[in-house]
Amino acid sequence: MSYTLEISDDLKERLDDHLEEDETHEEFIEELVSIYETEGAFLQEGYSE
Repeated sequence: MSYTLEISDDLKERLDDHLEEDETHEEFIEELVSIYETEGAFLQEGYSE
């Protein structure tokens, strides 16, 4: 089953800035979720616990 996710134009532009050549938004989001599930959190530069 597939779903439609509506995002703002600003968020789409931000995502576009991070896409690799020929990468879809779906592939990029899938990669982000995979990283989050593996690491438990997104890494941020300068962030420490």
